[in-house]
Amino acid sequence: MAEKLLEIKNVSKIFRIGGMLSGKKLTAVDGISLEVDGEKPVILSVVGESGCGKSTLCKMILRLYQADEGEICLSGNSYANKKKYDPMQFRLDVQPIFQNPYEAFSARKPVDTYLFNTALRLGIAKTRDEAEKLIEETLQSVGMSLAVVKGKYPAQFSGGELQRISIARALITRPKLIIADEPVAAIDASMKMNIVNLFKELKDKYNVSFIYITHDLSTAYYVSDYIATLYRGCLIEYGEAMDIMDNPAHPYTELLMNAVPRVGDKWSEELILPDTEEKEYSISYCKFAPRCPYATDECRNKKPEMTLINDNRKVFCFHPLLGS
Repeated sequence: MAEKLLEIKNVSKIFRIGGMLSGKKLTAVDGISLEVDGEKPVILSVVGESGCGKSTLCKMILRLYQADEGEICLSGNSYANKKKYDPMQFRLDVQPIFQNPYEAFSARKPVDTYLFNTALRLGIAKTRDEAEKLIEETLQSVGMSLAVVKGKYPAQFSGGELQRISIARALITRPKLIIADEPVAAIDASMKMNIVNLFKELKDKYNVSFIYITHDLSTAYYVSDYIATLYRGCLIEYGEAMDIMDNPAHPYTELLMNAVPRVGDKWSEELILPDTEEKEYSISYCKFAPRCPYATDECRNKKPEMTLINDNRKVFCFHPLLGS
């Protein structure tokens, strides 16, 4: 059996809101389990409305947050095993792409300095000439060139161009996994598909898997091999992208599919479910039950367990819309 590239095993993250004495606990990620295959590169999209736990999960994978419960493993090595953790190797294997490319680069430095620093400081290239060759190759793979980038500052690029440079920077280390946290959220709608198209091309060219964190469902549908839907910190549905989006099994996923019909559309204030309340994160039964048109007493009394629809499809619902 092939080793998994990434395994997320029953992971939870709990934050305290307010003061030490009067504060409350909020479970931002609640017992999520996911995995990314190590045999061939894939794009896994993690989708859900704002506050569902997508970015918190992303930050735990990037080691920016430590899980309070559960375990995360990269290439079979647990994050909890400090003896096997090599910070340098982790930076080579896992690279981030963040939401706002203008925040990823200092306005006071030419953007190519970041590319050279990544190549030289992480030991990918031994000399500046080697670095220049590597950077040129990587920039060309995202539709840019060193001649266009060299000596220029972030303000001299559009958001889409700067995000391409961010992607090139992440690729310099030849990572196994790229975590892209809302990478098209700050980009003009006309450029969104250009960026997500790159993910599909680069996945095979560089043998790199992506975790694509997004609430832009139309791009998720287009780019993904698999989709995981989150609600109030819980995984509620997982499967192959076309299955999930063409035939959602969870009522919440069905709601999302109906709400976002076109590329570039996302949940407006009217489409986001109302009344995001702390108490919804703490209920012990199905967290969607208070808003679900199909909810029964069973849904309001206990937490649903995983229902397997097929080998690559699972849903956490007592009454899935598809037959089990």
